[in-house]
Amino acid sequence: MASIGKKLAVEAIGTVLVIGGCGTVILAGEGAGVVGISLAFGLTVVTMAYAIGHISGCHLNPAVSIGLFMAKKFDGKDLGPYIGAQVAGAIAGAAILALIVKTGHSGTDLGSFAANGVGDQSPGHFKLVAGLIIEVVLTFFFLFVILGATSPKAPPGFAPLAIGLCLTLIHLIAIPVTGTSVNPARSISQAIFAGGDYIKHIWIFILAPAAGAAAAGLAYSALGDD
Repeated sequence: MASIGKKLAVEAIGTVLVIGGCGTVILAGEGAGVVGISLAFGLTVVTMAYAIGHISGCHLNPAVSIGLFMAKKFDGKDLGPYIGAQVAGAIAGAAILALIVKTGHSGTDLGSFAANGVGDQSPGHFKLVAGLIIEVVLTFFFLFVILGATSPKAPPGFAPLAIGLCLTLIHLIAIPVTGTSVNPARSISQAIFAGGDYIKHIWIFILAPAAGAAAAGLAYSALGDD
């Protein structure tokens, strides 16, 4: 079994891959389209899950760690360190993207920088309540799929595919509403560089995914057959 230090290191390294999904939004933009962006986020999780899942569990997301903890599948003493490593890795990934943009296009403003938002910052101008609802509900189902796919009774070897495809579907649904978070680390890292109202609204993308994940953990613990 890997030491906590190794687990935190790979969680941080893995979460740097916010450059997969967010980089597609920022660098490819409309050329990738909603489908391409959704696939980028899903593929990031699939590939990294196969790479580091056996070391750290490949959470890459504070909501995932919270949901697993609530389902009694993750040690509470590691919760804070995991979340810290995930946020640090995401910020590093966002910093890499910012450097690419700034050095690649002289004087270019970072703009929304793939940050999540509601109201005027929502891609489809959806209001606060809609953003809260979709982030809670979709994070709930994301965690429910994770818990089911990683169950000892699930078909072995397919968990990363199920989880990545679920995340792709979630992005297809939620991109017009919030830009899709379901991951506080991803939201925090991009908002830091986007600034303004994206920072003002960051609480939404911390609270809503955490609440949805916690509810899923409790529900699966009560209903699952592990």
